[in-house]
Amino acid sequence: MKLEPIVVSLLDTDLYKFNMDQVIFHKHTDLCGEYYFRCRNENVVFTREMFDEINEQIDHLCTLTFKKEELDYLRSIRFIKNDYVEFLRLWRPIRDYVETALTDEGRLEIVVKGPLFSAMQFEIFLLEIVNEVYFRMKYDYAVLRAAAEEKLCEKIRCFREGRYTFKFAEFGCRRRLSREWEEEVLRRLTAETDNCVGTSNVYLAMKYDLTPIGTYAHEYVQMYQGIDSIPLAYTNHYAMEDWYNEYKGDNGTALTDTITTDLFLLDFNRSMVNNFTGVRHDSGDPFAWGEKMIAHYEKYGADPMSKQLLFSDGLDFDKAQALYDYFRGRTKVSFGIGTFCSNDTCEQALNIVIKLQTVNGRAVAKLSDTPGKAMCRDTEYLEYLKRSVAFRLDREKE
Repeated sequence: MKLEPIVVSLLDTDLYKFNMDQVIFHKHTDLCGEYYFRCRNENVVFTREMFDEINEQIDHLCTLTFKKEELDYLRSIRFIKNDYVEFLRLWRPIRDYVETALTDEGRLEIVVKGPLFSAMQFEIFLLEIVNEVYFRMKYDYAVLRAAAEEKLCEKIRCFREGRYTFKFAEFGCRRRLSREWEEEVLRRLTAETDNCVGTSNVYLAMKYDLTPIGTYAHEYVQMYQGIDSIPLAYTNHYAMEDWYNEYKGDNGTALTDTITTDLFLLDFNRSMVNNFTGVRHDSGDPFAWGEKMIAHYEKYGADPMSKQLLFSDGLDFDKAQALYDYFRGRTKVSFGIGTFCSNDTCEQALNIVIKLQTVNGRAVAKLSDTPGKAMCRDTEYLEYLKRSVAFRLDREKE
C-alpha cells in the first residue's frame, strides 16, 4: 500500500516550534540534542510494511524547503523576526539526523540527533507521518473517517445548541488521523461555529486566514538542563528570562510543569507575573492547578481576570466545558484541544511522543505534575533532578 506524501509543507507543524527555534537561533546555537520516540499505548505493533512507508515519508520530508509565500507568511506574524526567517530560507530537514529501527516484536524506534535548532523541528513532522501511516495501513480508513465525521457533527451540534459555550484552538496536528482530516475538521469548526478561534498548525492558519496559536513546550525548559552554568532547579528562571528578552512580553504564555508547577512558581515572581500574559496547563489536576495559579496571581496583586489560563492536557470537549464553567468569571480561560479534534474515531488514538533526552551529551528530563508522564532514559539522572527540585522547594518554602 503506497501512500501519497503526508507532509507537503514545512509550515505543517505547531507554531511553538518556530517560537522556540527563534530563541535558540538567537541565543543557543551551540546546543546539540537527541530526541527519542515513544509509543505509550500497550500492544501496538508496527509492521515491516508500515516501517518502510514511514521511512519513505521521511525521505520525502527531507526534500522540502520553505516556499516564498510561506516565508512571507512567517514574516507577517508579529513576533517572528526577519533574520530568523532568512535563516529558514536556507534551512531544510537533513535525513542523516533521523535514525529508525523496527524490533522483532514490532516496536518502532526513532532517534533524532543533531544541532538543537534543526533536530527539534522534526518532532511534529515525524509524529504526523507515524500516525497517518499507522491508521491508514492498519484499519479501513473509510470506516475511521466515517466515525470521525459522525463525532464531528455531534460536536458542532453541541456548539450550535449551546451545550458547549467555550472558545478553543485546534491543537491536533501531532496526533491527527490524516492531513486531509485535520484540515476538514478545522474548516468545519471555523465555518459552522464561532468557537474555534485559531490553530497551532501554521500551514492551516495561513491557508484559512486563522490566528496561529502557540507558546513553548517542555523541551524548551529541558534544554537549559544541558547548559553547564545553569543549576538544574533554576532552569525555569533562565528559560523565562530568555523568552522575555526575545519577545518583550509578546507571545507570553508560560508552561508551568516541566520540572513541576510548585518549582515553577518560585521563579514566577512579581516581575514574571507581569511580563507573561498567562500560563499553560499540561499535567496534573487541572482544577487544583487553576486554583493554585489564581492564588499565585492574587499573591502578587495581579488581577486574575487580566491573565489567561490555557488548558491543553488531553482535553475532550466535555472536560473543556467543565473547566470553563468552573473558572469563568474568575480568570480568562482558553483551551487547546488536540486528539479529540483531529483523531476522534471508533478506534483508540495513538499516544505517541518524541521527547528531548540529551543536550550536549548530558541527560535532560521532564518531571511534570503527573508522575507517569515523566520521560528520561537515564534513571540515575532523573533521580538526581528530583532531588535537586525537592532540595530547592524545601529550602525556599514559605
